[in-house]
Amino acid sequence: MHPTGSPAGRLAAVGNQMIEIHLWLSAELTRLQTSLDTPSRDLRAHCLTFCAALGRHHTGEDAGAFRLLAEEAPELRPVIENLITDHEVVAGILERVEALLGGDTAVPVAQVRAELGGLAALLESHFRYEEKRLVTALNALTGRPGTTEKLLGLTAPPHLPGPR
Repeated sequence: MHPTGSPAGRLAAVGNQMIEIHLWLSAELTRLQTSLDTPSRDLRAHCLTFCAALGRHHTGEDAGAFRLLAEEAPELRPVIENLITDHEVVAGILERVEALLGGDTAVPVAQVRAELGGLAALLESHFRYEEKRLVTALNALTGRPGTTEKLLGLTAPPHLPGPR
């Protein structure tokens, strides 16, 4: 993954890094949807790579950031439960996309497009809700030992613009 640039592996502005990861994932999903217009041999690989990255992000949040926030900010537990439910729905969509791409036949572009369209709509809402409710609490973790990748499943690519 990408280096965090944080000194001695200490967390720095985790909430802002989560926003950067969301921006990157959203941009990758848009790029993936656009690539459906001109399918290539790389479509399967690009799609599976995206699915794996999104899955790692949500698994990392569930096991890392959400668990820590539930301990430190119990008032956020209902929000976290809602987000975990969203993660389960997203995982179902990713499984369907992976199944559509798994065969040796041509990619069923219309079906993949429909699944990715639903995923894009869900993620837009999910990311905004998560950011609105958790960024401040996550940023309060600044200075703790650990890495963003442990808490969020991914580290924000360094080339992204700052938070929205």
